[in-house]
Amino acid sequence: MRLDNEQESANVEDRRGRGPMRAGSVGIGTIVLALVASYFFGLDPATVIGVATQMSGGGQVAQMPAGRPPAVDESARFVSKVLGSTERTWQAQFQRAGRQYVDPKLVLFSGATSTACGTGQSAMGPFYCPLDSKVYIDLVFFQEMKNRFRVSGDFAQAYVIAHEVGHHVQHLLGISDKVHAAQQAARNEAQANALSVQLELQADCLAGVWAAQANDARQILESGDVEEALAAASAIGDDRLQKQSRGYVVPDAFTHGTSAQRMHWFNRGIESGDMGQCNTFQSARL
Repeated sequence: MRLDNEQESANVEDRRGRGPMRAGSVGIGTIVLALVASYFFGLDPATVIGVATQMSGGGQVAQMPAGRPPAVDESARFVSKVLGSTERTWQAQFQRAGRQYVDPKLVLFSGATSTACGTGQSAMGPFYCPLDSKVYIDLVFFQEMKNRFRVSGDFAQAYVIAHEVGHHVQHLLGISDKVHAAQQAARNEAQANALSVQLELQADCLAGVWAAQANDARQILESGDVEEALAAASAIGDDRLQKQSRGYVVPDAFTHGTSAQRMHWFNRGIESGDMGQCNTFQSARL
């Protein structure tokens, strides 16, 4: 992946080594509940923790001041350049559509951090909080990708960031709010999960659109990059993760889509470079 011509984003907060300070506390049971809700019901774990925190009286949060990442931190610089690339791409895309793109913030943290959605935990993996328009990531996740999922490469990592930024795009367009409202009105868990799958696959497609548009504008892709992203998408498909953890697959419990679906929608985005091709909610086939 070529990032030499990409400017670093000014919207990166480095909270590593700066843990959250909270008036109340969130127990391990709440964290487990959040992860279960995310896996089985398609809910944002950060949101679940946020609600539980407020109910327990621990809603008052003071986060230790964040700083800019050190200039010598290559991993942080990489993330900053990828974020900067998404900013320029989506600013241009929104402008063409007569809209204004508001840049998200990206927070680097270690262990745990305070968010408007509650306390974020490294165990959640990267996530987006719509209440503060921030993407949160503990960079140890990239090592987990390599060790647990056998996925490596800079573009695979960029895909992860672009997917979360895709959720920010959905938030700005009002798509996320409509999906969450539909989930609350769903007749059963399977129906709510199906909506989550459509939302996640659309974020995969939007990540592909970013890659296509950024490459057209600034030639960021190198040989093998697309294969890296597809390998990452395949590794985190619901069917593959369920097979690894349970030994069998429960389609009604899918919240992010199968490996084949995630690869298909990322590929659709990068091949078309067109947001209009990412409407998973009206597609006859996922």
